[in-house]
Amino acid sequence: MVRKTKEDTEQTYTALLDAAERVFKDKGVAAATLNDIAGAAGMTRGAIYWHFKDKAELVHAMCERATLPMEAVFNEVTAVAGDDPLGSIRRLTVHALTQVAQSPQQQTVFDILFHKCEKTGEMAPMFEREQQSRNECHSEIETMFRQAVKLGQLPADTDTAMAMQALHAFMIGLMHEWLLDPGAYDLAAHAEPLVDTLLAGLRIAPPRSKSARGKVTAGATASAPARTRREKIAA
Repeated sequence: MVRKTKEDTEQTYTALLDAAERVFKDKGVAAATLNDIAGAAGMTRGAIYWHFKDKAELVHAMCERATLPMEAVFNEVTAVAGDDPLGSIRRLTVHALTQVAQSPQQQTVFDILFHKCEKTGEMAPMFEREQQSRNECHSEIETMFRQAVKLGQLPADTDTAMAMQALHAFMIGLMHEWLLDPGAYDLAAHAEPLVDTLLAGLRIAPPRSKSARGKVTAGATASAPARTRREKIAA
């Protein structure tokens, strides 16, 4: 029996992920079988089980490979975000959009996740892992928003949790829609102004904390009788 070298194992692993991207893009995750992927890679189904327990683990590995460059930049930026947290958030988001716009592999994988990966029972473990990773990322982003408030880059009453959610929805929505029609506009060229528009809105009119909203409502209610009196005098 021929012993596989480490290089052979890595090549097989890469070939299977490449085949998975092609098959999932064509058929969707739910409709694709492990036999389909093995055939596309020119291998047997056993080769898949040598590396992956099931389809969910294969999809997770495919996602990890595609997002590794983003994660590297994320770790690098969050480690030194203290002096300019809002600038760090800008750098992260612009980089993420630019990466998707310029990387065919990331476009394929994100397109699969957004449009061709049903939340079926067999995929539940993968989505649970993705949710855990997303929660960790959200926690880091919210920490940077809190630091931005502390440094005066955002208003003192900013609801940092909702600011993080707004940023997340903006990024996911932008990628989701652009991947439906990449020819609509040059995402890489427009990444900076798009992100700057969102951040400008957060600086001027961010989501407010609950206590701040209560004060605004109370102030508006209190001022209403005064306006009424002025209207009576004018009449």
